[in-house]
Order: sequence, then C-alpha cells, then structure tokens
Amino acid sequence: MLERVRDWQPFDGRALLDDVAAVLDDVPPSEGDAAQLAERLRGHLARLVTISVASEAEQDPTAAQLVLRARTLHADPLPCGRQEAIAHLRRLGWTANELHDRLAAIRCLKEAA
Repeated sequence: MLERVRDWQPFDGRALLDDVAAVLDDVPPSEGDAAQLAERLRGHLARLVTISVASEAEQDPTAAQLVLRARTLHADPLPCGRQEAIAHLRRLGWTANELHDRLAAIRCLKEAA
C-alpha cells in the first residue's frame, strides 16, 4: 500500500492536452517519440478510468462506453508499422480527450486550462 502511495501522481490535465495535441497534430510524431507518447497516453487513460470508477461516472452511458474503449486501448500494444502506430496513437489521444471532456461535462473532473 505504501508503495502505491509513493508512486501516485496527480492527474495533470495540461499534460494530457499537450500529449493529445502532439498525436492529433497534422504532423505525426517521430518514430522515436511514438513509444513515449503511447506510454504517457496510457498513463492518462489509466488515471481517467480510475477517476471514472471512483466518481461512479460509469452510470453515464457515454462515459461507460468511453471507459470500455479506454481499457481496451490501454491493453493494446503499440503496433510495429509506422502508419499503424500513428493510427493507434491517434486512437489513444482521441479517446483520452473524449473521456476527459465527458468527465468534465458530468462534473467528475475539472476542465484543464
């Protein structure tokens, strides 16, 4: 339990939005950045899912669907091919952004500045 408390990091909405912008930009991230972005986006999704469960947001049908999608994407590895990896990163970013927006809309989370 103590280890989990030590490893805990607060949710950072600005970092989420920066990472989402990086993967949804017209210019895709470099191959070197793709793995790091995927890990950060998985971290954002994990935190958003935890917030959803803790705040009982899954009672909202849209939030429940987004949580399911987030869990599925979180478990999927980053594909090897460049185009497939970019598509996966964009799905991660889009889902993180939509879940963040939905949690803010149903007042389970403050909007990021």
